[in-house]
Amino acid sequence: MAVLARWCYRHRLVVLVLWVGALFGLGVTASSAGTNYAEVFSLPDTDSKRAYDLMRKAFPERAGDTDTVVWKTDEGTVRDAAVRSRMEDALAEIGRMEGVGAVAGPYDERGAAQISEDGRIAYAQVTFAEQADAVPKALVQDVVDTARAAAGDGLQVELGGQAITRVQEPPTGTAELVGILAAAVVLFLAFGSVFAMLLPIVVAVFGVAGGMFGTQLISHVTDVPELASLLATLIGLGVGIDYALFIVTRHRKGILSGKDPEEAAVAALNTSGRAVLFAGGTVCIALAGMLVTNLRFLDGVVIGTSLTVVLSVLAAITLLPALLGVLGHRVLSRRQRRRLAASETKGEQVSGLAVRWSATVQRRPRAVAAVAVVLMAALAVPLLSLRLGTVDQGNDDASTTTRKAYDLLAEGFGPGFNGPLQVVVDGEAPTGLVKAVEDTEGVAQVAAAPPANGVSVIQVVPTTSPQDVETDRLIDTLREDVIPAAGVQAHVGGVTAVSKDFASVTGDRLPLFVGTIIGLGFLLLLLAFRSLVVPLTAAVMNLLAAAASFGVLVMVFQWGVGLDVLGLGTEGPIASFLPIIMLSLLFGLSMDYQVFLVSRMHEEWVHTRDNARAVRVGLAETSRVINSAALIMVCVFLAFVLSGDYGAAMAGVGLAAAVALDAFVLRTALVPAVMHLLGRANWWLPAGLEKRLPHLAVEPKEEDDDGPPAPAPEEKAVDGAASVVHGFVRTPEGEPVRGAAVTLLTPGGRQLDRVASLADGAYVVAVPSPGTYLLAVSASPHGARAAHVTVGEGPLVHDVELTPGGVDAVS
Repeated sequence: MAVLARWCYRHRLVVLVLWVGALFGLGVTASSAGTNYAEVFSLPDTDSKRAYDLMRKAFPERAGDTDTVVWKTDEGTVRDAAVRSRMEDALAEIGRMEGVGAVAGPYDERGAAQISEDGRIAYAQVTFAEQADAVPKALVQDVVDTARAAAGDGLQVELGGQAITRVQEPPTGTAELVGILAAAVVLFLAFGSVFAMLLPIVVAVFGVAGGMFGTQLISHVTDVPELASLLATLIGLGVGIDYALFIVTRHRKGILSGKDPEEAAVAALNTSGRAVLFAGGTVCIALAGMLVTNLRFLDGVVIGTSLTVVLSVLAAITLLPALLGVLGHRVLSRRQRRRLAASETKGEQVSGLAVRWSATVQRRPRAVAAVAVVLMAALAVPLLSLRLGTVDQGNDDASTTTRKAYDLLAEGFGPGFNGPLQVVVDGEAPTGLVKAVEDTEGVAQVAAAPPANGVSVIQVVPTTSPQDVETDRLIDTLREDVIPAAGVQAHVGGVTAVSKDFASVTGDRLPLFVGTIIGLGFLLLLLAFRSLVVPLTAAVMNLLAAAASFGVLVMVFQWGVGLDVLGLGTEGPIASFLPIIMLSLLFGLSMDYQVFLVSRMHEEWVHTRDNARAVRVGLAETSRVINSAALIMVCVFLAFVLSGDYGAAMAGVGLAAAVALDAFVLRTALVPAVMHLLGRANWWLPAGLEKRLPHLAVEPKEEDDDGPPAPAPEEKAVDGAASVVHGFVRTPEGEPVRGAAVTLLTPGGRQLDRVASLADGAYVVAVPSPGTYLLAVSASPHGARAAHVTVGEGPLVHDVELTPGGVDAVS
């Protein structure tokens, strides 16, 4: 990693040209090729899939997207001459538009069924020449404007359908732009520098743009749903900004400690860059876990999101060091550059709040753990009422025309009209079957169509809405009782039946999916941290985060708590596809924070074999950057509430809740509290397993430039009689002293090790063998102090109190 970082830093113009050229080439190619997204909901061995296959046999050449124009009159009926003439003129004008294939209105010979029983509501079906995604927005807007121009004087006109939804969506890129602006604010507050703020955003934009262009091209060779592009943007912005944030933070810390910008960049990539590689790999593994469900619809999602994550990681480890080379010292704020020039700083300050919170967790681990567990358990309770189902235009905001059209159709033709079922028979449908379906409780109306290509279709309108649990029961009744009793081979299909089957298949395969990604994550963390307890703790925390985040989803989208505030329409079931996609993303992102937190703890543990100190220092030094990264992700995810896509908004809210709970509650409170309670058991690994496991270095110890290189952590911990002296450097008032020079010398004055104390005043120096040594500590303006220390076979704890006027033994 160091070689790659140094090459990119020194050849920064070449790297920048390569990235810009590659992105430009991808963009031009993708724009020329266009998109070929395919909504493939393949559910093998399900009844709705068999019905779908028969429907394709009956109607091999389906026309384009069919949308609906609905109107209602306050007085009289829709058959009145005044209403009829206005609507016929509007429908005729729509029919003449280029790109409209056909218009089927209620005033035709076969349109009587398109008028409600009371005669006040009617609808017409507008069939476009293309599917919804390919219909030009300008054409859809013309259709909407023409239809609604007929409204007025007691006549209400609304429109529904997939193509109509497109003109209601905010302008493309609104959610992404809002997310990036929110991230920029957080980054500026964290860094205090405009250039440092821009670095993570530029890196993320390159990664996401490359992923989007690549996904567009891949859609021409395999089935990729449009949802994949949206989710890839969602996850790409989050991880791209976060990964760059971790590296830039380490780079700035290196410069402030006195390193040359090039050496600081190399050190940052060789430490945090390795962690980014590991974290990106865990995210891709979690995403690939979706493949075990054998739901082909998700294959394209895995491809699109994984490609974006890979490109985001690649940008972080190649493009970012090149940009660091361009900026040099300008990654620091002006104040920091002035202090550095005056030699007034020895490193980037860890906030006092982080140090105090870390000490609080160490002092009261049981109380902190109890509060965190109670909070997570309370948020997880709504999960018990989780119901998966279909999300349709009935969930749109009440002010939208699609929602009004949905409600008018339900008012005029019954709640089930918006989600009809199809009973499909291979051959002619027996009269007895049609009669049995009509007599089934929960059926509002039945219409049997003549056989087409040897397939008969019976249209069934339920008495309840598509999202109603009674509609699910009706599907079960038709499949399990009515059709078998009729003695015929028939299948129940339709959007509502597909959604129900999708929810059932998801529920059946969810345990395998969760077990797979948790198992893979466990193995990775086992290799990285040489511990059984650390990966086990991470698995439990991931499950807690998942339960609590889904509890939040149920409260918001199923119970309707806060929906009005978010402007997200009305409550309903959770989308059937969401659990697998969201759990995959959640487990990947949670692993990121676990890696960045525990890698620092593990580094300290290997160095000192002091669990309390390792957990305290690790939390104090990483909590600020983890919380900043989490806040950025929350902003990015919540911005997708503005995407205009109900499913994307649901995923955004769920992931925002999951990341917030994971970072602010689990990784900042519960994980360190539990690790304090477990003590040395955190790092236990059976000796036999230790010998057999391959070594995987996530984040090697960074060498200190202020003195000779310290021995490797493993050497300090295990070589013969090697040991350490560690403790805290404080003022007489008990305040920690950061940046104090701590030097270990032989009695004859030869320097053995030299380090700088950390934010909480902690230090660790390596001792080659038992014996008596001179420990000298100095820090301006706090003074200096020297003392002899006698070290035995194990680590020695030695706290130092600095007072002004002491003698600097080293100088």
